[in-house]
Amino acid sequence: MEEISRIGMDTSKHVFQVHGVNGAGEVVLRRRFRRGEVARFFAGLDPVVVGMEACGGSHYWARVLGDLGHEVKLLAAQLVKPYVKRNKNDAADAEAICEAMGRASMRFVAVKTAEQQASLMLLGLRNRLVRERTRLGNRIRGYAGEFGYVASLGTSKIDALLARLEADEELPELAREMFAVLGRQYATNEVELGDLERRLKRWQRTNEPARRVAMIPGIGPVTSAHLVIKAPDPGAFASGRDFAAWLGLTPKDHSTAGRRRLGGITRAGDETLRSLLVLGATAVIQQVRRGKGPAWPWLHALVARKQPKLAAIALANKMARIAWKLLVSGQSFAPARLQGAVAKAS
Repeated sequence: MEEISRIGMDTSKHVFQVHGVNGAGEVVLRRRFRRGEVARFFAGLDPVVVGMEACGGSHYWARVLGDLGHEVKLLAAQLVKPYVKRNKNDAADAEAICEAMGRASMRFVAVKTAEQQASLMLLGLRNRLVRERTRLGNRIRGYAGEFGYVASLGTSKIDALLARLEADEELPELAREMFAVLGRQYATNEVELGDLERRLKRWQRTNEPARRVAMIPGIGPVTSAHLVIKAPDPGAFASGRDFAAWLGLTPKDHSTAGRRRLGGITRAGDETLRSLLVLGATAVIQQVRRGKGPAWPWLHALVARKQPKLAAIALANKMARIAWKLLVSGQSFAPARLQGAVAKAS
């Protein structure tokens, strides 16, 4: 076989399409494999650069091919799509991956270890249980409202509402039985969620970068764990602004003809991580408006001149930049250093 410079591989559950080119960019390989044939094929190749779209199983295959001596690069799907020439099929996708990975300006996704993927499972299950708790709570409130029962907002009020419903002997027996079913589901969800919360906090306490990031006002154990687990290698970003842009906390740019037009934030990146940062910033701003919180003049000036939501986005952007700096430098959070940097910039 002619020497191969790089290979683009389109993955799926059972069918894998590869597209290889030589150093001159000429096509020298087009083949389709079944799942069991992929590792055997690459085991017989000399070390080569292999590109794949970042997806559910790509990190597993990246580790498998890496153990065989190949260099694996993962690409975001939206960066590959422009290189699909016409119709979409497995061969066209593999060719597009091969073409995209050869661009000098291309950005790549870091390959996750098995331990990192396990940590992501912990976050994903916790977030699912939080959403399920909200759904169950809303369902209980909705059904209770049909029988004239209302409760104050908050998850802590659900148990008292269920107790009132259980004690009401005027309710139809079937309704009381259905509320009991919902109550058992809610209680089980609370137990499982509490267990995952404790696991996440234990993980956060044993992770040194997460402990340092948690020192930033507005970032607690949960947010710091999300930042460390979900964010790629901080060194892959040239600056804190690039990191904030990856999170979707920078404005959209619609500039043309020398005119600069900035819109709302892009909302790119991980939605959960961005939401946690904004919620944390909102909590800090609420404390500042009550005369509490960090004694930072620049933050008080920001709150005074901006609407609360805009101030929260701006502060979340600042928090993301600070977190990036701590992760890159290995330093601990120092409010005095932050205040000096802001004063110097202004």
